[in-house]
Amino acid sequence: MSDRASRPVALVTGGSRGIGRAIAVELARTHQVVATYRSRRDCAESLERETGATIFRCDISSRGDRAALLDFTRERLGRLDLLVNNAGMAPLERRDILEAGEESFDALIGANLKGPYFLTQLAARWMLERGGGRIVFITSVSAYAASVSRGEYCVSKAGLSMAAALYAARLAPHGVQVFEVRPGIIRTDMIAKVAQAYEERIAAGLLPQGRMGEPEDVARVVRAIADGQLDYCAGQVLDVDGGFHLRTL
Repeated sequence: MSDRASRPVALVTGGSRGIGRAIAVELARTHQVVATYRSRRDCAESLERETGATIFRCDISSRGDRAALLDFTRERLGRLDLLVNNAGMAPLERRDILEAGEESFDALIGANLKGPYFLTQLAARWMLERGGGRIVFITSVSAYAASVSRGEYCVSKAGLSMAAALYAARLAPHGVQVFEVRPGIIRTDMIAKVAQAYEERIAAGLLPQGRMGEPEDVARVVRAIADGQLDYCAGQVLDVDGGFHLRTL
């Protein structure tokens, strides 16, 4: 058996771009990585070339796609040691909560909440069969910070934060640790259109650490989880936000 084939397996959803890509690149140093993508196959293939990760097209909001993803991982690699629920989407358009429609709400609930909730159900059952594992939910400061022009995003991330707590409580007694990683303002495609506005607010003092986060900042926290450094911290919320969560006078 090759060294690579004996490595633990990490499944990273939404692994082709942004935070997910940084996590996949980081984990590929020590794990066999399965990285999902939904539409940008070119980005996924670039990740595959760069890291040797196995890529798999998956719409996380689809029950059939979720089942196919777990079946593929089981048949191809035979184990699952770490699930990183990273895949998600921004609102179809930013609209005031008094004007926003149901299409964007339904899409975000499906991709950002329902998808990872039920993917975790499948993964957790498998991990229980194997006697252990680790699960990470990538949420957002939007789980608690209200943005009235993207209410559906905030609602989906608040729900995902509770999903992390629920799974942590259910699985901790059985050797499966669950964590919530809560990024703040991270430089990705998702915020590209409003990045300048964020930079101005950061310069004005929005973040105690005075800079926008990078995807690698989040990846390093997932690395600590993957390495077992936080195994006595089941259910912990890890803020990766430059101090945004601090309340100061």
